[in-house]
Amino acid sequence: MTNERERAAQPEDLARLFVERCNANDAEGLAQLYAPDAVIAYPPGSTTVGREAIRAVLERMLEHAPAPFAIEEPLPTVYYGDLALTSTRPADNTGGRVQVARRQPDGTWLRIIDRPEVRS
Repeated sequence: MTNERERAAQPEDLARLFVERCNANDAEGLAQLYAPDAVIAYPPGSTTVGREAIRAVLERMLEHAPAPFAIEEPLPTVYYGDLALTSTRPADNTGGRVQVARRQPDGTWLRIIDRPEVRS
C-alpha cells in the first residue's frame, strides 16, 4: 500500500514536515524527507549515511523522543542554485539546527545534509 505524503515545495517546508511526521510517529515519512544518499549528524557524535540508515536512526529517536515536537522559528534560507541552506531557532535552546537541501528534478526539495543540535 502506498501512502502519498506531502512533499516539500520549498526548502522551508522540510522543517514543518519533519515536525508533523515526528508527531505522527512516522519514521518512514521522515526518511522520505532525505535524499537517498543524504548524511545526518545523528545520533550525537555520529554520522548516518543513506535514507535507509537514516530511517532506522530516526525510528529509534522516535521511541525515546518527548512528544509533541514543536514547530521552530525558521531563519532566512540561503540559496545557491539548486542548493538551499536552512536553519531553525531551536525550541529547546540547543545551539541551532542546520540543513542543506537540494532541489529535485520535479521541483520539490529533499535534505542532503542535516546537523541537528541536540541537548546532551
